[in-house]
Amino acid sequence: MILHLAAFRWKDDVTEADVSALTAALSEMAEGIPEIKSYTAGANLHLRPAGSDYGVVAILDDAAGLDAYLDHPDHVAVYEKHLGRMIAERSAVQLPIESGSLA
Repeated sequence: MILHLAAFRWKDDVTEADVSALTAALSEMAEGIPEIKSYTAGANLHLRPAGSDYGVVAILDDAAGLDAYLDHPDHVAVYEKHLGRMIAERSAVQLPIESGSLA
């Protein structure tokens, strides 16, 4: 299995309403992509100094599932409607995980 983590810093003009709309769109999107086994997205709690403003974590079976998720028309639509105009910086990482290791 693969854990995909994306972290974002927002442009200065991004509002809480923008973030709420993005979170709702991502949650709806994730429900419609069968390759996604687990998904969460939300604003950073900022419990430690620095860090990104927002994070997305998806668990998928394999690289083909990751590609299917990232290239899915619903993911592209969320990027075009929300993320593209909000992002100042983005970073991502994919990690191998054992099935059940995040239980």
